Amino acid sequence: MRRESLAPTIETERLVLRAHRLSDYDDCAAMWSDHLVTRFIGGVPATLQETWFRLLRYVGHWSLVGYGYWVIEDRQTGRFAGEIGFSDSRRDIRPSLDGMPESGWALVPWVHGRGYAQEALAAALAWGDAEFKQQKTCCIISPDNLPSLRVAEKNGYVEFARTAYKGSPIVIFKR
Repeated sequence: MRRESLAPTIETERLVLRAHRLSDYDDCAAMWSDHLVTRFIGGVPATLQETWFRLLRYVGHWSLVGYGYWVIEDRQTGRFAGEIGFSDSRRDIRPSLDGMPESGWALVPWVHGRGYAQEALAAALAWGDAEFKQQKTCCIISPDNLPSLRVAEKNGYVEFARTAYKGSPIVIFKR
């Protein structure tokens, strides 16, 4: 029995943010197995099983905590462009991120440099501002991921701390 997703659909000028579907698995697997996508997100392309668990995690977030990740689609073509959203990752990290929805995004290489991350994050944060009622959000980014650092800063994120997560340096931002 499949249920309708709790994730709302959000439309921007060029994009649609929508709930994940089972039919997104192949696009997700292709994105998460691409070294250009994962080089700053763990550094290792994901296996098919890891992508499957990621997809399940996305759907489960909406059911358990009322927020999660969306698929990013090109509005004109319907083509898969990436994923964006919020998580409660309960990371073993200091300083702690507990109690703050953590935003994150990953986009397929064909959209890199086209402003899609900026547009999608602005839309996701507008939704989050209405839903989270003045609650801070955070994100973690590799200090080497200059495009994502710029996207975060353009959307009001401010550097809060520098630390390591799973042996790699990261910058923690809050908004």
